[in-house]
Amino acid sequence: MTPEDMEALWASHCKYEFELRDVEGALSTMVDDPYLWNIPTMCGGRGQDGMRRYYRDNFVGTMPADAAISSVSLTVGGDRVAEEVILTFTHDREMPWLLPGIAPTGRRVEIPQLAVVAMRDGKIAHEHIWWDQASVLAQVGLLDPARVPALGVDTAARLRDLPPS
Repeated sequence: MTPEDMEALWASHCKYEFELRDVEGALSTMVDDPYLWNIPTMCGGRGQDGMRRYYRDNFVGTMPADAAISSVSLTVGGDRVAEEVILTFTHDREMPWLLPGIAPTGRRVEIPQLAVVAMRDGKIAHEHIWWDQASVLAQVGLLDPARVPALGVDTAARLRDLPPS
């Protein structure tokens, strides 16, 4: 795949997840044996059936209506895409992939995330998604940033305000 093809495939996949909220559409961009792991919570799926369950029950199907991502940077090379984004949402429902077992707090959350995405045969093979879980816990009121080195919403604000490289 060309870098442009990889970037377009990743953009299409994200559109299915965050804009269209279309589980089958997201799966159509993936190989027959994909996997995804959200590293801080180890929530994810493996294979088409596992990914379908993950997207339906833990991710796309539990996404707050106001959830959005904004890109900070995108790097394409070899067979991978790495994108930094800022995810924003109101914690108005349980989100098993991000805050498993935590009842909605009604709080606004902004977190930087990093997706490292491998491509194979013109489709997405796997995703590793990273974020600072301490920042999330601080923003929903489960961790006191005065007692631990966690910055909360400031992490997103500082990343957003960095000058372009």
